[in-house]
Amino acid sequence: MARVLGASTLARDLGQWRPTSRNRPVYRALADGIRLLVNDGRIPLGVALPSERDLAGVLALSRTTVTNTYAALREEGYLQSRQGSRSTVALPPRPEGWASVPPSAGAASFGPTSTLTGTTRAAAIDMTHAAVTAPPEAVTAAYQAALQALPAYYSGHGIDPVGLTVLRRAIARRYEERGVPTEVDQIMVTSGAQQAWRLLLEVLGSPGDRVVVDHPTYPNALEAIRRTAARAVPVPLLPADASPGRWDLGSMHDAIRQTGASLVYVLPDFHNPTGAVMSREDRSELVSMTRRTGATLVVDESMADLWLDAPPPPPVAAATHGHGVVTVGSASKSYWGGLRVGWIRASPTLVSRLATSRAAEDIGTPIMDQLACGELIARHDDVLTPRRDVLSRRRGALLDAVGEELPDWRVDSPPGGLSMWLRMPAPVSTALAAVAPAHGVVVAAGPRFGVEGAFEHYVRLPFTESSDRITEAVRRLASAYRTLDPAAGSPRMVL
Repeated sequence: MARVLGASTLARDLGQWRPTSRNRPVYRALADGIRLLVNDGRIPLGVALPSERDLAGVLALSRTTVTNTYAALREEGYLQSRQGSRSTVALPPRPEGWASVPPSAGAASFGPTSTLTGTTRAAAIDMTHAAVTAPPEAVTAAYQAALQALPAYYSGHGIDPVGLTVLRRAIARRYEERGVPTEVDQIMVTSGAQQAWRLLLEVLGSPGDRVVVDHPTYPNALEAIRRTAARAVPVPLLPADASPGRWDLGSMHDAIRQTGASLVYVLPDFHNPTGAVMSREDRSELVSMTRRTGATLVVDESMADLWLDAPPPPPVAAATHGHGVVTVGSASKSYWGGLRVGWIRASPTLVSRLATSRAAEDIGTPIMDQLACGELIARHDDVLTPRRDVLSRRRGALLDAVGEELPDWRVDSPPGGLSMWLRMPAPVSTALAAVAPAHGVVVAAGPRFGVEGAFEHYVRLPFTESSDRITEAVRRLASAYRTLDPAAGSPRMVL
């Protein structure tokens, strides 16, 4: 049974959709408004629209007007009809010759036969990875200290699926400092946050289970859901100017109840890719809602340390005094992308189950990396303070470059994190990602961050490169954008 979008929710998201000219039919204006929401990912694919009667009542329209609206959307490919069931939202087939980009962000083809040479690929500025370079002195010192501490572990077998006690204690201490009482046996060290999420899916879910996610969201989280044969249930984030916040908890509640979702995965701190931050009030309501519905809440805090304007509210787990919420963390985003250390904070019982399941994948995180991570956590403020200063300057460089080279693109300055979510006037994200490498820059197309497409109006750009490289990357991206025909959404060959 398809999930149904509420009429009041659709009316709210449509905003000021009514035509300003008498020459434009009302049904056409309504269809255009719904189509825009679909292309922006704010109406997930596969969702059923409200009944004609319900939508007509909420919008104070005749039922004939809504009927004509839905008919126009079906004709354009934005609604699919099945006998005996509601019409569901879809995306129309792409025109022949539309450039396609495979799930890996570095796709290079920009036409039926064109490919990117290895020389061009090497020269391109890669803007697909929202990951930080290492602070050389801090990371070197951490590994030197780890090397000195290593002999103490020679007498053991060096394998511990839950992680070294010294690191688990350091992570627990960080949670205590952030207002979440935590015992060492509540912490499991993993080989990155991605492994943590995959383990949680395997232990807490089953094939076919529904998992509610933010929309857009982290692409690798979606890939992990697909690989475990679960199904993502997207709940769109609200616009940046929405009040009181970006997370539509009412729609999330409806999605859980209608689909029977067993898991909820959210990124409340400098959300990837939008940079949004969940309010303190919404964090409390999120916990209450998942308790009422019986879904397990998994909170990804990988970006929590990377505030630039102000620290985020207390962790979601603080609303429960540390109980009933599963939290995922990572050293890779805070300290260095090459430090593949993550962790899970959960009940001791769940930690034990996760450790048993882990044996099928690996049997522990390398000791040297764990010891180095512990050293960096001990120097947390010393490492992160200068890093925030650098990221703030690079964020400013990206905003300036976009304002100069792409003034018609819409962007909101994120209060933290590592990237921006930019909206283009035309839905050409996939085509842009395809032609951009020929201009010396590689970007991640917006649809990578969604379920079954959408987000063709969007592209994510990180501000992790140097300011000069960011400026040059945007200049090259603007050059690629000018080769597209925004009206037709198809790339012209660049010779």
